[in-house]
Amino acid sequence: MKKHIAIFASGSGSNAQKLMEHFKRDPQAEVVLVLTNNPDAYVLQRADNFEIPSHITDRNEFYHTNRIIDLLKNLDIDLIVLAGFLWLIPENLINEYPGRIINIHPAVLPKFGGKGMYGDFVHKAVMAANEPEGGITIHYVDANYDEGEFIYQAKYKIDKGDNLEMIKFKGQQLEHLHYPRVVETIIKKIKK
Repeated sequence: MKKHIAIFASGSGSNAQKLMEHFKRDPQAEVVLVLTNNPDAYVLQRADNFEIPSHITDRNEFYHTNRIIDLLKNLDIDLIVLAGFLWLIPENLINEYPGRIINIHPAVLPKFGGKGMYGDFVHKAVMAANEPEGGITIHYVDANYDEGEFIYQAKYKIDKGDNLEMIKFKGQQLEHLHYPRVVETIIKKIKK
């Protein structure tokens, strides 16, 4: 019996796409839901392209009801994978899926993490600090932004002439390379 993955994303969804591609051909696990808090998110088109059901949530449903938990249980979700999802995960969801919610962050945590540190904000902070390296962190999700236990980190060199687009590109290359593989390793360890 295949294990089920739900992807939560708020934007374009390039990492979500890499995960959908990766698990489309995986005999042990599949992506069965894409959830977003943004009705205009391009990730909805990506999900549609892979014929994966999607759900658009709002703040009330996400934070003040158990409807998302009910949806995840109905789909027999084994692992929740955040791919650019910008809302803090509520306690009821963390309690329902302990150690089974993971996130990817576009920096080597604990530096450049926390509320408001996502996407270009992270890359601009790395540049402003004149860091010699950038990187990614894959981590478990807890009740605080970017504070869960680290699972995997990778780094890239920032060259003198690198602009924002180059740094973003280098980071995304690492994300797309490592996130599907790490998710696969984690999902294989989950008992069905």
